[in-house]
Amino acid sequence: MTAQVLTPSVDASLGMKLLPTVLSMTAGSVDVISFLGLGGLFTAHITGNLVILASRIVTGGEAPLAPMLSVPVFMVVLGLTRLLVGGLESIGLASLRPLLLLQLLLLAGFFVLCVAAGPRIDPNTATAILGGMLGVSAMAVQNALVQVSLKGAPSTAVMTTNVTRFMMDLGEVLLGGDSDDAAKARRRANHTWPAIVGFAVGCGLGAAGEAAFELWSLALPIGLALLALAIGLAAGLDSGRQL
Repeated sequence: MTAQVLTPSVDASLGMKLLPTVLSMTAGSVDVISFLGLGGLFTAHITGNLVILASRIVTGGEAPLAPMLSVPVFMVVLGLTRLLVGGLESIGLASLRPLLLLQLLLLAGFFVLCVAAGPRIDPNTATAILGGMLGVSAMAVQNALVQVSLKGAPSTAVMTTNVTRFMMDLGEVLLGGDSDDAAKARRRANHTWPAIVGFAVGCGLGAAGEAAFELWSLALPIGLALLALAIGLAAGLDSGRQL
């Protein structure tokens, strides 16, 4: 009887620890695959697209359309996702699992369009651009769900923030004099490092997959997104949980 009572909370706790790592792997893999396969388009690292655009403009090169569209598309999808969350909350539904499902569907659309275009896809075609924007939209949904549905979780797509936070917390643990501050820093570091490792692993797997299978390798982030959804369903996770 005791085990039956404790199991749901244990499952939820494990799911909360695993989910940011899986989401980080998803972001890392889809970002590197889109960069290699779609002419340098970042789907998760949106500021990278701004760097590419600025460098092309300054050097007189041709500014690709997909990076130009990625920033406004990312912002619009963030806004629409927040509206969706508000609508779900107004009818008493938790937002985490619907957002995980939406991300999975967007990644599936990204995969279908890119694979249907053939092995040597031109990143400037309408099909490639539309597919890329579905990938950007999926990452926008992921960024939003971490903010609103996994409160307290580290970023799963912006590793600069995570690495900075981790190193500052590590310094506090090693050099800080206040035991309470050191304990808080240790807890934050324990939440942050799995996301950093997950993103790096996702990048490595995505790069290897793209080299071997080209855009068919987008099956990897789809599989990871499906795993994330399964974790959310199996662990009974609800939106707004605090890590």
